[in-house]
Amino acid sequence: MTISSQPQTLAFDVYGTLINTHGLISMLEAFAGERAEALSILWRQKQLEYSFRRALMRRYCPFPECTAQALEFACASFQIVISATQRRELLDMYRRLPAFPDVANGLERAREAGFRLFAFSNGLASDVESLLDHAGIREFFLDIVSVDEVRSFKPDPEVYRHFMHRAESQPEHTWLVSSNPFDVTGARAVGMNALWVRRSGDAVFDPWEFRPTATVSGLAQVADAARTARQHE
Repeated sequence: MTISSQPQTLAFDVYGTLINTHGLISMLEAFAGERAEALSILWRQKQLEYSFRRALMRRYCPFPECTAQALEFACASFQIVISATQRRELLDMYRRLPAFPDVANGLERAREAGFRLFAFSNGLASDVESLLDHAGIREFFLDIVSVDEVRSFKPDPEVYRHFMHRAESQPEHTWLVSSNPFDVTGARAVGMNALWVRRSGDAVFDPWEFRPTATVSGLAQVADAARTARQHE
């Protein structure tokens, strides 16, 4: 079966793939100075770690809580004290992070190629809606699918199955698009296709048995990579 005879669904990860999670470094510089970038990196690392741990423990809490707790940990690690107002402003701006420069064009090309586009995120649907609206890319997506609907986090197999159920798409016709290796691994483990967006040449994929269907360096290559991979099956 060719890509033209069967609708293909693209599930775009949001944080780190479409949206730059380090887009608040300039705000962090106000109280972290030259340590702002390192603080941002630790904040993101702990945010993901907390989601992994909560999924494994079956102690779910919404992603914004993981984000807030990770910020608290990162600040404590750097012995930085922020005010309640600063904390509130940072968390509010996390709903208005910028998109990467290549995103709008990449989404446009994928839509024009006939793919069905969905946003698929650990974030709450309302937060993702805010991010996509602020970035001016909401129009490209048929729907937003949040893991909150099953009260777990990526890479729990259940969240990928839930996505396919909501998108009414079978694994062989469903593609995850993500810059996060753990996300790609999770999708491949349940039989989905997956495109790894390797934005940095220094990024290394985990040496597991689950490998990306294809690897791209940016969103502009997504449509062609998915089409080429399907034609060679």
